[in-house]
Amino acid sequence: MRSSRSKVLHEIAGAPLVSFPVATAQALGASPIVCVLGHQIDEVTRALGRRFGADSIVVVEQQQQNGTGDAVRQGLAPLVDFDGIVLILYGDVPLLTETTLRRLVDTCQDSGALVMLTAQVPDPAGYGRMVRGSNGKVERIVEDRDATPDQKAITEVNAGIYVAPADFLRQATAALSPQNAQGELYLTDIVPQAAATVGVQTVNVPAQEMAGINDRAQLVAAETVMRARINLRWMEHATLRAPATISIDVGVEVQPDVEIESNVSLRGNTRIESGARIGVGCVLTNTVVGAGAEVKAYTVADDALIGPRCKIGPFAHLRPGTELAEDVHVGNFVETKKTKLGRGSKANHLAYLGDTIVGEKVNIGAGTITCNYNGFEKRQTIIEDGAFIGSDSQLVAPVRVGANAIVAAGATITQDVPRGALAITRVAQAHHEGYAARLAARYADRDKTAAEKGKPIRNDKQE
Repeated sequence: MRSSRSKVLHEIAGAPLVSFPVATAQALGASPIVCVLGHQIDEVTRALGRRFGADSIVVVEQQQQNGTGDAVRQGLAPLVDFDGIVLILYGDVPLLTETTLRRLVDTCQDSGALVMLTAQVPDPAGYGRMVRGSNGKVERIVEDRDATPDQKAITEVNAGIYVAPADFLRQATAALSPQNAQGELYLTDIVPQAAATVGVQTVNVPAQEMAGINDRAQLVAAETVMRARINLRWMEHATLRAPATISIDVGVEVQPDVEIESNVSLRGNTRIESGARIGVGCVLTNTVVGAGAEVKAYTVADDALIGPRCKIGPFAHLRPGTELAEDVHVGNFVETKKTKLGRGSKANHLAYLGDTIVGEKVNIGAGTITCNYNGFEKRQTIIEDGAFIGSDSQLVAPVRVGANAIVAAGATITQDVPRGALAITRVAQAHHEGYAARLAARYADRDKTAAEKGKPIRNDKQE
């Protein structure tokens, strides 16, 4: 990957690679789940804990990278008393489906054999080849670097995914030895042992499902497949107008009758509730959009709560801590941060509301800002129910505007406004009669003098 991060921490569709096999194993009912980790074990363990809970996974460290056979041997150590079947997955193979693995597990449960996934690929370079006998049964797997020219021509390859009885795996991995070009313990070497004892069966899988991730191009290719799957799932009950342009993370929930337009990105644990509409180009991260709400074009929201029937945007920015009750309007070029707006309140144009609590049915005029930061600390503004904040007002926190109070346009409010009062802080308007004519005459005299001296005349109107 040419990265400072462990490969399995690179993300597709908003989740680290390692989370996909773990989530699929959980869906199958696997327990316990053992993760054998090496490189950046602490970082990978924390990532798993964040997604699945600190106590849901047993972590085993493979201190020396001594091959897949050694990794499985290490992973079996916590399962000393386990007598069921063991499913072996890889942390960099994210596209395997629950349906495919269920076939694998069911085959093992029915037969008691070692069961493995295989695939037919047109270019098998890099894969272990499935070597079958004249009776068509699997005899062994030969790794690409150890294969003969005839074996390299085999197009049926090992997907690296196995399921087998725990007792067989303990015995088979204990007998492994590093008789190969790499000097490692190959898990594939258990196949001849299985062929001679419990038997070997295979389940064929589309090559796309078994694809591993070894570079960033493969990472993006896998993400394209995963996102198409996610979108197809939600299109069972929601409308995605241009699904090829819509990006939905694995942790997102989309409820029935939602409509999503083109170039939308839904990230993290976002939830879009029934009947909501998401306009072109919106980017929503860890945000709840309530039932029947409309989020208009190019709105950005992070860690926000948008209530039912709200109308947001276009070009609104809801920063973390924004909580909007039902029927709130937040319009174009309005930014909110750590702010709550009560039911029916409106901030329709060009406003900034930071560290603010707004009551119900409040009107915030265009150009209003809450001055919440004094260079050292953030302070809160409170606007009570029914207040009217005139355009181009500045509310200097900490300050409270009482219920049904009016702040006149252009006011700078530094003191609490009593309930039902009118607050005005304007300079008195003055008129200077005849000023326009005197100003024009002064500039005419200046131009005449410049012309007499042969200097160019500056045309201020054109400039």
